[in-house]
Amino acid sequence: MTSLTTGGRLAGQVLDRLAAATTDAPGITRVAYGPGERLAHAMVREEAEKLGAVARVDAAGNLYLTLKGRNSELPAIVIGSHLDSVPHGGNFDGAAGVVAGLAVMAELVGQNMQPSRDLILLATRAEEAVWFPLSYPGSEAALGLLQPRALEARRSDSGRTLADHMLEEGFDPDAVRRGVAGIDASRIAAFVEVHIEQGPRLVAAEVPVGIVTGIAGGFRYVDVKCLGAYGHSGAEPRFARHDSVLGFADLVAGLEAEWDALERDGHEATITFGRVESDPSQHGGSRVLGELRFTLDVRSADAAVLERIEARLQALFAEVGTRRGVTFEAGPRFTWDPATMSPALIAGLDRAAQDMQMRVPHVPSGAGHDAATFASAGVPTAMLFVRNENGSHNPHEAMDIADLDQAIRLLSRFVTDFDNLDQP
Repeated sequence: MTSLTTGGRLAGQVLDRLAAATTDAPGITRVAYGPGERLAHAMVREEAEKLGAVARVDAAGNLYLTLKGRNSELPAIVIGSHLDSVPHGGNFDGAAGVVAGLAVMAELVGQNMQPSRDLILLATRAEEAVWFPLSYPGSEAALGLLQPRALEARRSDSGRTLADHMLEEGFDPDAVRRGVAGIDASRIAAFVEVHIEQGPRLVAAEVPVGIVTGIAGGFRYVDVKCLGAYGHSGAEPRFARHDSVLGFADLVAGLEAEWDALERDGHEATITFGRVESDPSQHGGSRVLGELRFTLDVRSADAAVLERIEARLQALFAEVGTRRGVTFEAGPRFTWDPATMSPALIAGLDRAAQDMQMRVPHVPSGAGHDAATFASAGVPTAMLFVRNENGSHNPHEAMDIADLDQAIRLLSRFVTDFDNLDQP
């Protein structure tokens, strides 16, 4: 087995220290704008400064660690991800990408190589939407794009606003509200995020690293109601029932059939009913259920596929409603756009992989990432996935440091090639 690079060894050490410092059995917890995230930022900053990187923090608390290039007038290469986690999550989601960037810096410094342009390691804040019901507020604030109303979003555990927590951590929500950016998008030559894969493709393919082609967009209904009528389970005949369970079941079956059709047509999507519930004060073993509530999460990298599923959903609301004698109230709907990775950067990563004789397949990302913010802002963006067992957002994430080291090797080569090619 190939020994780890200097950067790979550093990455493993930092990840071990992070796990030990933020253990919250089972798993780890690094609350956005809380002590765990604060500790992680301080630890990464300390290690980067040992390598000679210059640190600064923006109004939202995002951390920028700059390894100076020979010509700082050139747009920078930015490597970044987040350091918060879900409650009782795994240690690698987000953090693996930040320490991968740290490791690339260590590789350059260890080889006495100064990049031709600045290399910036960016550790963002609050990527995990479990804390604030927002998409990528840290990276949006970094680009000056966070909407002022987002600062009034409340953290799930404390009930206090994002602005309050920013201020408590010593940052400047008023500057964020005014759109003061931490970094100018036009001054970024490339944004690259390394992240564990949160699905099974790389595990199934038996390869350590993949190149991401795009990040899925999607829509989410967070409180849909299927309204029927409560009735006695024995006295209410079938023809007279307005059964919310059967209405919901028909809706699920209809969307499952649409998903099958999409896959037959060669399209990728995911459809998830993440929460299904009824009122415990009303439901019972001898009652026809009169109200059922649920969430619906739909994702695809193809905007046309999202439109097709939305259209079918609305049609099913009407069809099932008529057939089952129920009505659907959709409730609030949240959307986010798909993000396409830069073909030029993908080609650069492909060339680096070929030069290193690495088999690196192309894979999609169904989950959202900070990289989507940069891609949507017009920044050339790329992502690398690292093989990871047992999914993510759980304490059983299982990434091998040797696999992360392969991503570090590839990204180091990509940075070097990028400099040599002197890409704009």
